[in-house]
Amino acid sequence: MRKDFTSRRRAILGLLVVLVLADCSLAAYSWWQASAPRATQQELDRQGLELKLLRADIERAKGIEQNMPAIQKDCDNFEKSLLPASTGYSSVLEELGTIAQNTGLQISNENFRHKDIPNRELTEVVLEATISGNYASVVKFLNGLQRSGNVYVVDGLGLASENQTQGLPDILRLSLSVRTYFRSRA
Repeated sequence: MRKDFTSRRRAILGLLVVLVLADCSLAAYSWWQASAPRATQQELDRQGLELKLLRADIERAKGIEQNMPAIQKDCDNFEKSLLPASTGYSSVLEELGTIAQNTGLQISNENFRHKDIPNRELTEVVLEATISGNYASVVKFLNGLQRSGNVYVVDGLGLASENQTQGLPDILRLSLSVRTYFRSRA
């Protein structure tokens, strides 16, 4: 009987040690959880807003992806509408001359520079020229460029040297830089 009591006592002590160890480990885990930084409501709101913005970006990207074939078709049609490089230079000079004549301007010192655009079979052409006329003529000329069926980008418009217009009242002499594009392929 004494032996039975000793084994019971050892079992109870062993069980008590296991319970104390479990209690200590649960206390340590609880302390670790309590000391871990928690997100405040403001932080949660900020993260929710960020998530909402990211989802909106994903939706926009999906819409862009769905529209890509139509956009590519529009770009191809635009490129087909450009003047061919073989006749583009003379066509541009003719059109600019017609616009200048209709608006009362004079164009001089035309100078072309071109640069091929790789992988697009396009040529970027920059025309630098000097235009002379009154203010109203310059405005009408720029309006004519804007309304043209061809693509013209006015990169620069600045006062040119005054030596040819001295003595002529209300005449502006401007340096003009216009960019356009030609198709390199047929």
